[in-house]
Amino acid sequence: MTEKQHAMGFFERYLTLWVGLCIGAGILLGVYAPEFAKALDGMSVNVNGAPVVSIPIAICLFFMMYPIMVKIDFAEVVKAGKSIKPVTLTLIVNWTIKPFTMYAIAYLFLGMLFQQLIGADAVDLVKMPFGLDLTVGSQYGSGMVVLHEGVKMLAVPLWRSYLAGCILLGVAPCTAMVLVWGYLAKGNAGHTLVMVAINSLVMLVLYGVIGGFLLGVGQLPVPWEALLLSISVYVALPLFAGYFSRKWIVAHKGLGWFERKFLHILTPITIVALLLTLVLLFSFKGEVIIQNPLTILWIVIPLALQTILIFFITYIAAKYWGFSYENAAPSALIGASNHFEVAIATAVMLFGLSSGAALATVVGVLIEVPLMLVLVGFCKRTQNWFLG
Repeated sequence: MTEKQHAMGFFERYLTLWVGLCIGAGILLGVYAPEFAKALDGMSVNVNGAPVVSIPIAICLFFMMYPIMVKIDFAEVVKAGKSIKPVTLTLIVNWTIKPFTMYAIAYLFLGMLFQQLIGADAVDLVKMPFGLDLTVGSQYGSGMVVLHEGVKMLAVPLWRSYLAGCILLGVAPCTAMVLVWGYLAKGNAGHTLVMVAINSLVMLVLYGVIGGFLLGVGQLPVPWEALLLSISVYVALPLFAGYFSRKWIVAHKGLGWFERKFLHILTPITIVALLLTLVLLFSFKGEVIIQNPLTILWIVIPLALQTILIFFITYIAAKYWGFSYENAAPSALIGASNHFEVAIATAVMLFGLSSGAALATVVGVLIEVPLMLVLVGFCKRTQNWFLG
Protein backbone atom coordinates (compact mmCIF):
# COMPACT_ATOMS: atom_id res chain seq x y z
CA MET A 1 0.00 0.00 0.00
CA THR A 2 1.10 3.54 -0.64
CA GLU A 3 2.11 6.19 1.87
CA LYS A 4 -0.96 8.19 1.01
CA GLN A 5 -3.21 5.27 1.92
CA HIS A 6 -1.48 4.59 5.22
CA ALA A 7 -0.96 8.15 6.42
CA MET A 8 -3.48 9.46 8.89
CA GLY A 9 -6.10 11.58 7.19
CA PHE A 10 -7.82 14.65 8.62
CA PHE A 11 -10.56 12.66 10.36
CA GLU A 12 -8.23 9.99 11.77
CA ARG A 13 -5.58 12.44 12.97
CA TYR A 14 -8.09 14.36 15.10
CA LEU A 15 -10.29 11.40 16.03
CA THR A 16 -9.88 12.06 19.75
CA LEU A 17 -11.08 15.64 19.24
CA TRP A 18 -14.12 14.51 17.24
CA VAL A 19 -14.91 11.90 19.88
CA GLY A 20 -14.71 14.55 22.60
CA LEU A 21 -17.00 16.90 20.67
CA CYS A 22 -19.51 14.10 20.08
CA ILE A 23 -19.46 13.22 23.76
CA GLY A 24 -20.34 16.84 24.54
CA ALA A 25 -23.01 16.95 21.84
CA GLY A 26 -24.50 13.68 23.03
CA ILE A 27 -24.63 14.82 26.65
CA LEU A 28 -26.28 18.10 25.66
CA LEU A 29 -28.76 16.23 23.47
CA GLY A 30 -29.59 13.91 26.35
CA VAL A 31 -30.15 16.84 28.70
CA TYR A 32 -32.09 19.17 26.40
CA ALA A 33 -33.71 16.83 23.84
CA PRO A 34 -33.85 13.34 25.33
CA GLU A 35 -36.90 12.35 23.31
CA PHE A 36 -35.00 12.68 20.01
CA ALA A 37 -32.47 9.94 20.82
CA LYS A 38 -35.20 7.78 22.36
CA ALA A 39 -37.28 8.12 19.21
CA LEU A 40 -34.35 6.96 17.08
CA ASP A 41 -33.66 4.03 19.38
CA GLY A 42 -37.34 3.17 19.21
CA MET A 43 -36.86 2.33 15.53
CA SER A 44 -35.92 -1.27 16.25
CA VAL A 45 -36.50 -4.89 15.38
CA ASN A 46 -38.55 -6.35 18.22
CA VAL A 47 -38.85 -9.95 19.35
CA ASN A 48 -41.57 -10.83 21.85
CA GLY A 49 -42.14 -7.11 22.43
CA ALA A 50 -38.51 -6.43 23.36
CA PRO A 51 -36.14 -4.38 21.15
CA VAL A 52 -33.34 -6.59 19.80
CA VAL A 53 -31.70 -4.50 17.06
CA SER A 54 -31.80 -0.70 16.82
CA ILE A 55 -32.12 0.02 13.11
CA PRO A 56 -30.30 3.42 13.11
CA ILE A 57 -27.45 2.00 15.17
CA ALA A 58 -27.26 -1.11 12.99
CA ILE A 59 -26.94 1.05 9.87
CA CYS A 60 -24.24 3.24 11.43
CA LEU A 61 -22.31 0.24 12.69
CA PHE A 62 -22.41 -1.50 9.32
CA PHE A 63 -20.76 1.52 7.75
CA MET A 64 -18.19 1.45 10.55
CA MET A 65 -17.37 -2.21 9.85
CA TYR A 66 -17.65 -2.59 6.08
CA PRO A 67 -14.67 -0.35 5.15
CA ILE A 68 -12.48 -2.40 7.47
CA MET A 69 -13.41 -5.65 5.79
CA VAL A 70 -13.24 -4.36 2.22
CA LYS A 71 -9.58 -3.36 2.71
CA ILE A 72 -8.56 -6.95 3.38
CA ASP A 73 -7.05 -9.00 0.57
CA PHE A 74 -7.77 -12.53 1.75
CA ALA A 75 -5.37 -13.90 -0.83
CA GLU A 76 -2.62 -12.66 1.50
CA VAL A 77 -3.84 -14.92 4.30
CA VAL A 78 -2.51 -18.04 2.56
CA LYS A 79 0.95 -16.48 2.60
CA ALA A 80 0.96 -16.13 6.38
CA GLY A 81 3.00 -19.29 6.77
CA LYS A 82 6.10 -17.39 5.67
CA SER A 83 5.98 -15.47 8.96
CA ILE A 84 4.62 -18.21 11.21
CA LYS A 85 6.18 -16.92 14.45
CA PRO A 86 4.59 -13.42 14.30
CA VAL A 87 1.23 -14.96 13.38
CA THR A 88 1.46 -17.48 16.21
CA LEU A 89 2.45 -14.86 18.79
CA THR A 90 -0.36 -12.52 17.76
CA LEU A 91 -2.97 -15.28 17.96
CA ILE A 92 -1.71 -16.44 21.37
CA VAL A 93 -1.77 -12.91 22.81
CA ASN A 94 -5.14 -11.95 21.30
CA TRP A 95 -7.05 -15.10 22.17
CA THR A 96 -5.40 -16.80 25.16
CA ILE A 97 -4.02 -13.85 27.15
CA LYS A 98 -5.72 -10.56 26.33
CA PRO A 99 -9.39 -11.43 27.13
CA PHE A 100 -8.45 -12.81 30.55
CA THR A 101 -6.09 -10.02 31.59
CA MET A 102 -8.80 -7.55 30.58
CA TYR A 103 -11.30 -9.32 32.80
CA ALA A 104 -8.86 -9.46 35.73
CA ILE A 105 -7.80 -5.80 35.48
CA ALA A 106 -11.35 -4.51 34.96
CA TYR A 107 -12.67 -6.58 37.87
CA LEU A 108 -9.85 -5.39 40.14
CA PHE A 109 -10.48 -1.71 39.44
CA LEU A 110 -14.23 -1.55 38.75
CA GLY A 111 -15.36 -4.32 41.10
CA MET A 112 -12.99 -3.65 43.98
CA LEU A 113 -10.91 -0.46 44.00
CA PHE A 114 -13.49 1.83 42.37
CA GLN A 115 -16.73 0.13 43.37
CA GLN A 116 -17.56 2.61 46.12
CA LEU A 117 -16.68 5.53 43.85
CA ILE A 118 -18.96 4.22 41.10
CA GLY A 119 -21.64 3.45 43.66
CA ALA A 120 -21.89 0.05 45.32
CA ASP A 121 -25.69 0.25 45.13
CA ALA A 122 -25.91 1.93 41.72
CA VAL A 123 -27.78 -0.15 39.16
CA ASP A 124 -28.02 -0.19 35.38
CA LEU A 125 -31.00 -1.33 33.33
CA VAL A 126 -29.94 -3.68 30.51
CA LYS A 127 -31.80 -5.76 27.98
CA MET A 128 -33.14 -9.15 28.90
CA PRO A 129 -31.19 -11.92 27.14
CA PHE A 130 -32.68 -12.68 23.74
CA GLY A 131 -35.34 -15.38 23.96
CA LEU A 132 -35.47 -15.40 27.77
CA ASP A 133 -38.83 -14.66 29.44
CA LEU A 134 -38.56 -14.42 33.22
CA THR A 135 -41.14 -13.08 35.65
CA VAL A 136 -40.67 -9.69 37.29
CA GLY A 137 -38.67 -10.09 40.47
CA SER A 138 -36.72 -13.11 39.25
CA GLN A 139 -32.95 -13.24 39.71
CA TYR A 140 -30.68 -13.83 36.73
CA GLY A 141 -26.98 -13.78 37.46
CA SER A 142 -26.34 -10.63 39.45
CA GLY A 143 -29.46 -8.93 38.07
CA MET A 144 -33.14 -8.76 38.90
CA VAL A 145 -35.95 -8.64 36.39
CA VAL A 146 -37.87 -5.35 36.60
CA LEU A 147 -40.56 -3.70 34.50
CA HIS A 148 -39.36 -0.44 32.92
CA GLU A 149 -41.73 1.54 30.70
CA GLY A 150 -43.70 -1.62 30.00
CA VAL A 151 -40.63 -3.68 29.00
CA LYS A 152 -38.89 -6.30 31.13
CA MET A 153 -35.31 -5.30 31.87
CA LEU A 154 -32.53 -6.58 34.10
CA ALA A 155 -31.34 -4.32 36.90
CA VAL A 156 -27.64 -5.17 37.37
CA PRO A 157 -24.96 -3.45 39.46
CA LEU A 158 -23.62 -0.53 37.45
CA TRP A 159 -20.00 -1.56 37.90
CA ARG A 160 -20.78 -4.97 36.44
CA SER A 161 -22.31 -3.30 33.41
CA TYR A 162 -19.06 -1.38 32.92
CA LEU A 163 -17.21 -4.68 33.38
CA ALA A 164 -19.29 -6.18 30.56
CA GLY A 165 -18.17 -3.41 28.19
CA CYS A 166 -14.54 -4.00 29.13
CA ILE A 167 -14.96 -7.73 28.49
CA LEU A 168 -16.38 -7.06 25.03
CA LEU A 169 -13.39 -4.82 24.24
CA GLY A 170 -10.95 -7.40 25.55
CA VAL A 171 -12.24 -10.09 23.19
CA ALA A 172 -12.27 -7.77 20.15
CA PRO A 173 -8.67 -7.49 18.89
CA CYS A 174 -7.32 -5.43 16.03
CA THR A 175 -9.08 -2.64 14.14
CA ALA A 176 -8.52 -1.03 10.77
CA MET A 177 -6.61 1.70 12.60
CA VAL A 178 -3.89 -0.91 13.16
CA LEU A 179 -2.98 -0.39 9.50
CA VAL A 180 -2.24 3.23 10.40
CA TRP A 181 -0.33 2.40 13.58
CA GLY A 182 1.77 -0.18 11.76
CA TYR A 183 2.63 2.28 9.01
CA LEU A 184 3.56 5.07 11.43
CA ALA A 185 5.80 2.63 13.33
CA LYS A 186 7.46 1.57 10.03
CA GLY A 187 6.33 -2.01 10.50
CA ASN A 188 5.65 -4.83 8.08
CA ALA A 189 2.41 -3.81 6.33
CA GLY A 190 1.93 -7.27 4.85
CA HIS A 191 1.98 -8.91 8.28
CA THR A 192 -0.45 -6.33 9.63
CA LEU A 193 -2.94 -6.95 6.82
CA VAL A 194 -2.69 -10.71 7.23
CA MET A 195 -3.41 -10.46 10.96
CA VAL A 196 -6.41 -8.20 10.39
CA ALA A 197 -7.82 -10.87 8.09
CA ILE A 198 -6.98 -13.78 10.41
CA ASN A 199 -8.39 -12.03 13.47
CA SER A 200 -11.60 -11.29 11.60
CA LEU A 201 -12.00 -14.95 10.72
CA VAL A 202 -11.10 -16.14 14.23
CA MET A 203 -13.64 -13.71 15.71
CA LEU A 204 -16.42 -15.55 13.90
CA VAL A 205 -15.71 -18.54 16.14
CA LEU A 206 -14.10 -17.33 19.36
CA TYR A 207 -15.62 -13.91 20.03
CA GLY A 208 -18.95 -15.30 21.19
CA VAL A 209 -17.42 -18.30 22.99
CA ILE A 210 -14.84 -16.40 25.05
CA GLY A 211 -17.06 -13.33 25.49
CA GLY A 212 -19.98 -15.45 26.68
CA PHE A 213 -17.75 -17.39 29.07
CA LEU A 214 -16.30 -14.26 30.69
CA LEU A 215 -19.70 -12.59 30.95
CA GLY A 216 -20.90 -15.69 32.79
CA VAL A 217 -17.91 -15.61 35.13
CA GLY A 218 -18.76 -11.98 35.86
CA GLN A 219 -22.35 -12.97 36.79
CA LEU A 220 -23.67 -10.99 33.85
CA PRO A 221 -26.38 -11.94 31.36
CA VAL A 222 -25.08 -14.42 28.79
CA PRO A 223 -27.38 -13.94 25.80
CA TRP A 224 -25.91 -16.63 23.55
CA GLU A 225 -28.48 -16.13 20.81
CA ALA A 226 -27.79 -12.40 20.74
CA LEU A 227 -24.02 -12.99 20.74
CA LEU A 228 -24.37 -15.21 17.68
CA LEU A 229 -26.70 -12.69 16.06
CA SER A 230 -24.24 -9.89 16.82
CA ILE A 231 -21.35 -11.76 15.21
CA SER A 232 -23.52 -12.54 12.19
CA VAL A 233 -24.72 -8.94 11.74
CA TYR A 234 -21.59 -7.02 12.67
CA VAL A 235 -18.75 -9.34 11.60
CA ALA A 236 -19.96 -11.95 9.13
CA LEU A 237 -22.23 -9.64 7.09
CA PRO A 238 -19.64 -6.87 6.49
CA LEU A 239 -16.93 -9.52 6.10
CA PHE A 240 -18.72 -11.22 3.22
CA ALA A 241 -19.94 -7.89 1.80
CA GLY A 242 -16.38 -6.60 1.87
CA TYR A 243 -14.95 -9.73 0.28
CA PHE A 244 -17.39 -9.95 -2.62
CA SER A 245 -17.59 -6.21 -3.31
CA ARG A 246 -13.79 -5.90 -3.28
CA LYS A 247 -13.55 -8.83 -5.70
CA TRP A 248 -16.13 -7.28 -8.04
CA ILE A 249 -14.68 -3.76 -7.95
CA VAL A 250 -11.09 -4.89 -8.53
CA ALA A 251 -12.25 -7.08 -11.42
CA HIS A 252 -14.19 -4.26 -13.09
CA LYS A 253 -12.27 -1.12 -12.09
CA GLY A 254 -8.80 -2.36 -11.27
CA LEU A 255 -6.80 -2.41 -8.02
CA GLY A 256 -5.45 1.10 -8.55
CA TRP A 257 -8.91 2.67 -8.79
CA PHE A 258 -10.05 0.65 -5.78
CA GLU A 259 -7.20 1.86 -3.59
CA ARG A 260 -7.00 5.48 -4.80
CA LYS A 261 -10.70 6.28 -5.24
CA PHE A 262 -12.99 3.81 -3.50
CA LEU A 263 -11.14 3.56 -0.19
CA HIS A 264 -10.64 7.32 -0.12
CA ILE A 265 -14.42 7.79 -0.28
CA LEU A 266 -15.10 5.20 2.42
CA THR A 267 -12.76 6.52 5.11
CA PRO A 268 -14.76 9.64 6.11
CA ILE A 269 -18.00 7.64 5.91
CA THR A 270 -16.60 5.24 8.50
CA ILE A 271 -15.63 8.01 10.91
CA VAL A 272 -18.93 9.88 10.45
CA ALA A 273 -20.88 6.69 11.20
CA LEU A 274 -18.79 6.17 14.33
CA LEU A 275 -19.32 9.74 15.50
CA LEU A 276 -23.09 9.60 14.93
CA THR A 277 -23.19 6.43 17.00
CA LEU A 278 -21.28 8.15 19.80
CA VAL A 279 -23.72 11.06 19.87
CA LEU A 280 -26.60 8.61 20.38
CA LEU A 281 -24.75 6.60 23.01
CA PHE A 282 -23.82 9.61 25.10
CA SER A 283 -27.23 11.19 24.75
CA PHE A 284 -28.51 8.31 26.86
CA LYS A 285 -25.72 8.55 29.43
CA GLY A 286 -25.68 12.33 29.81
CA GLU A 287 -27.44 12.41 33.15
CA VAL A 288 -25.15 9.75 34.66
CA ILE A 289 -22.02 11.56 33.47
CA ILE A 290 -23.20 14.97 34.71
CA GLN A 291 -24.02 13.52 38.12
CA ASN A 292 -20.67 11.71 38.28
CA PRO A 293 -18.21 13.22 35.78
CA LEU A 294 -15.42 10.95 37.04
CA THR A 295 -17.27 7.95 35.58
CA ILE A 296 -15.17 8.14 32.42
CA LEU A 297 -11.95 8.16 34.45
CA TRP A 298 -12.91 5.02 36.38
CA ILE A 299 -13.31 3.19 33.06
CA VAL A 300 -10.27 4.75 31.37
CA ILE A 301 -7.81 3.53 33.99
CA PRO A 302 -8.28 -0.25 33.58
CA LEU A 303 -8.58 0.06 29.80
CA ALA A 304 -5.34 2.05 29.56
CA LEU A 305 -3.46 -0.35 31.85
CA GLN A 306 -4.68 -3.31 29.82
CA THR A 307 -3.50 -1.71 26.57
CA ILE A 308 -0.04 -0.97 27.95
CA LEU A 309 0.30 -4.43 29.55
CA ILE A 310 -0.60 -6.32 26.37
CA PHE A 311 1.69 -4.12 24.29
CA PHE A 312 4.71 -4.87 26.47
CA ILE A 313 3.92 -8.58 26.78
CA THR A 314 3.88 -8.87 22.99
CA TYR A 315 6.78 -6.51 22.31
CA ILE A 316 9.11 -8.19 24.81
CA ALA A 317 8.06 -11.68 23.69
CA ALA A 318 8.78 -10.66 20.09
CA LYS A 319 12.27 -9.48 21.07
CA TYR A 320 13.16 -12.72 22.82
CA TRP A 321 11.62 -14.82 20.05
CA GLY A 322 14.00 -13.23 17.59
CA PHE A 323 11.59 -11.07 15.58
CA SER A 324 12.76 -8.32 13.32
CA TYR A 325 11.58 -4.87 14.35
CA GLU A 326 9.33 -4.72 11.26
CA ASN A 327 7.33 -7.69 12.58
CA ALA A 328 7.64 -6.96 16.31
CA ALA A 329 6.10 -3.47 16.16
CA PRO A 330 2.85 -4.34 14.36
CA SER A 331 2.51 -7.55 16.41
CA ALA A 332 2.57 -5.52 19.63
CA LEU A 333 0.31 -2.79 18.26
CA ILE A 334 -2.22 -5.35 17.00
CA GLY A 335 -2.38 -6.92 20.45
CA ALA A 336 -2.71 -3.56 22.21
CA SER A 337 -5.48 -2.13 20.02
CA ASN A 338 -9.15 -3.07 20.15
CA HIS A 339 -11.79 -3.69 17.52
CA PHE A 340 -13.99 -1.08 19.19
CA GLU A 341 -16.49 -1.09 16.30
CA VAL A 342 -17.48 -4.69 17.04
CA ALA A 343 -17.38 -4.08 20.81
CA ILE A 344 -19.74 -1.09 20.53
CA ALA A 345 -22.07 -2.98 18.21
CA THR A 346 -22.21 -6.01 20.48
CA ALA A 347 -22.71 -3.98 23.65
CA VAL A 348 -25.61 -2.07 22.08
CA MET A 349 -27.23 -5.25 20.81
CA LEU A 350 -26.73 -7.30 23.99
CA PHE A 351 -27.32 -4.72 26.69
CA GLY A 352 -28.91 -1.69 25.05
CA LEU A 353 -27.97 1.73 23.79
CA SER A 354 -28.28 3.30 27.22
CA SER A 355 -26.32 0.62 29.11
CA GLY A 356 -23.11 1.10 31.03
CA ALA A 357 -21.60 -1.63 28.87
CA ALA A 358 -22.14 0.52 25.76
CA LEU A 359 -20.58 3.50 27.54
CA ALA A 360 -17.49 1.48 28.50
CA THR A 361 -16.91 0.42 24.88
CA VAL A 362 -17.17 4.05 23.78
CA VAL A 363 -14.51 5.02 26.32
CA GLY A 364 -12.29 2.56 24.45
CA VAL A 365 -12.60 4.80 21.39
CA LEU A 366 -11.80 7.87 23.47
CA ILE A 367 -8.39 6.61 24.60
CA GLU A 368 -7.46 4.56 21.51
CA VAL A 369 -5.84 7.28 19.39
CA PRO A 370 -3.70 9.16 21.95
CA LEU A 371 -2.54 5.99 23.71
CA MET A 372 -1.68 4.15 20.50
CA LEU A 373 0.25 7.17 19.21
CA VAL A 374 2.34 7.09 22.40
CA LEU A 375 3.05 3.38 21.86
CA VAL A 376 3.95 4.02 18.21
CA GLY A 377 6.46 6.62 19.41
CA PHE A 378 7.90 4.11 21.88
CA CYS A 379 8.34 1.57 19.07
CA LYS A 380 10.23 4.03 16.91
CA ARG A 381 12.54 4.97 19.78
CA THR A 382 13.37 1.33 20.53
CA GLN A 383 14.08 0.01 17.03
CA ASN A 384 17.69 -0.62 18.10
CA TRP A 385 16.45 -3.36 20.46
CA PHE A 386 16.00 -5.57 17.43
CA LEU A 387 19.12 -4.75 15.41
CA GLY A 388 21.02 -7.70 16.80
